[in-house]
Amino acid sequence: MSAYQPPLQAMRFLLHEVLDAPGVLAGAGWEDLSGELFDDVLAQAGRIAGEVLFPLNRSGDEEGVRVEAGGVRMPAGFGAAYRAWSDGGWNGLAGDPAYGGQGMPAVLDTLVTEMVCGANLAFSIVPGLTQGAIRAIAAHASDALKDAYLPKMIAGDWTGAMALTEPHAGTDLGLLRTRAEPAGDGGYRVTGQKMFISSADHDLTDNLVHLVLARLPDAPPGTRGISLFLVPKRLPDGARNGWTVLSSEQKMGLHASPTCVVSYEGAVGWMVGQPHRGLSAMFTMMNHERLFVGIQGIGVGESAAQSALAYAREREQGRAPDGPRRPDRPADPIVHHPDVRRMVLTARALTDAGRALAAWTALWLDRAQHATDPAVAEEAEDWAALLTPVIKAAGTDFGFEAAVLAQQVMGGHGYIRDWGVEQLVRDVRATQIYEGTNGVQALDLVQRKLALHGGRPVARLFAALDEAVRGLESEPATRDLAGPLRDAARRLRGVVSWLAEAGAQSPLAPASAATDTLRLLALVTYGWMWALMASAAAKRPTGYDAAFLNARISLARFFSKRLLPEIVALDLRIRDGHACLFDEALTDDLAAIGG
Repeated sequence: MSAYQPPLQAMRFLLHEVLDAPGVLAGAGWEDLSGELFDDVLAQAGRIAGEVLFPLNRSGDEEGVRVEAGGVRMPAGFGAAYRAWSDGGWNGLAGDPAYGGQGMPAVLDTLVTEMVCGANLAFSIVPGLTQGAIRAIAAHASDALKDAYLPKMIAGDWTGAMALTEPHAGTDLGLLRTRAEPAGDGGYRVTGQKMFISSADHDLTDNLVHLVLARLPDAPPGTRGISLFLVPKRLPDGARNGWTVLSSEQKMGLHASPTCVVSYEGAVGWMVGQPHRGLSAMFTMMNHERLFVGIQGIGVGESAAQSALAYAREREQGRAPDGPRRPDRPADPIVHHPDVRRMVLTARALTDAGRALAAWTALWLDRAQHATDPAVAEEAEDWAALLTPVIKAAGTDFGFEAAVLAQQVMGGHGYIRDWGVEQLVRDVRATQIYEGTNGVQALDLVQRKLALHGGRPVARLFAALDEAVRGLESEPATRDLAGPLRDAARRLRGVVSWLAEAGAQSPLAPASAATDTLRLLALVTYGWMWALMASAAAKRPTGYDAAFLNARISLARFFSKRLLPEIVALDLRIRDGHACLFDEALTDDLAAIGG
């Protein structure tokens, strides 16, 4: 069976020893938060994740959702689980206290969210999308809409979803046709069809809110003519609004998450933000969701890493290459086979570094929330801009890789349903696709984020890498890790410079190298996070098992010696492998490569 235990020790170590989150936040307007409160929140969230949500993961996948006359019916047990979630105040953990939220920091909410995703990815989508919708409404809606919808959404009484994609238009939102006609009463009537709407409808709450992109009658073409509308399932008087679920997508995974096709038939809606500025307003939600989706990948990576290790420690097969480890048994546990160890350690090293990078970024957002110093807000904005595409793409790419590695560790058992890991593979695969495919994230990185503000965000990263190298050099236990990270930073600097020079000659060069560039930057930032974790462990803080601290350093060494060297091949591909995509012998439509 798949395994999931909340990784509380690793999270506490990250919060207290690596990030010093309570201390940092105390100096950034969060004086009332204590380390004990952090630990208590994590422990309580771990209980609901492990005891309430994880037991529904397989049953929800097997039963799935179904569309009935009244709407979408969720699998058995999900209603009670959602009530436990909302009644416990978890939906409002980081919510604005002005609308009933608890006002906890994003770094804590990030770790809570990861546990939910690791325990039950399909369930996580409902509160995850609601959080994004809350942020968009809070940032762009009128006070009347905020007062009417935010308290209910923060409490978890109502949920949120976003309706972007149309059958003829995917990523290219400039092609959308859904229209919104002024109704003369301050509202609009929205007509059109949307698809791939995650959590578009369900029976967990009696109302939910769609944020819908549509065009006004006078809208200019393209993305500049898009407006954003709040379109609830039920109107303020309780009447059913004019939209209908046509179907629930039959997906490879995430069977317990309703991804629907919806027809809007003169549905009542209210504008959020300014006319023709809807896409910028929607990006408030989308940027949150991209961080959330990265956390989804990290959560599944955690479950996969645990499952792989548990199986490898118990499964007896063959003998260890260096001699029997259990001579009294007919075979040794497969954890002693080098290739199995490689897979188990890879899943663990990628997952822990992803968690650290997501939490590190969230902590900067927290520092900016109450900041009076413009420099703090500027730095937080730089980090979020640079790292959001990395967290989204790397978190999900590596989460999928961890799930496939766990499947491989289990051999044939990994391919059958009884052991649960095949569900992880199916479920997490969607995270590489939705909220902007990972290829889109890579293009955003190379075309916008690396050069943003004259390269200021990436310059901050180089400075942080240099500081991390010095930290490794200052401890005898980690000194050997400094050289590989220094070399990785040097290669990243070279790639950033090459992209700028090559891009000045042709836009094809950086676009062709985008995915490799994002992966290279992800591996370097993951190496940075392992440097911070190893340096913290080398200081031997109290309250942790010696074995845990030693393993932090050993995992950092494994990442440095086994995973980080991939950047050498990526460097070569980026510089020399782009031109072959458009070799003159290949026609534009690639018809010549056919058999």
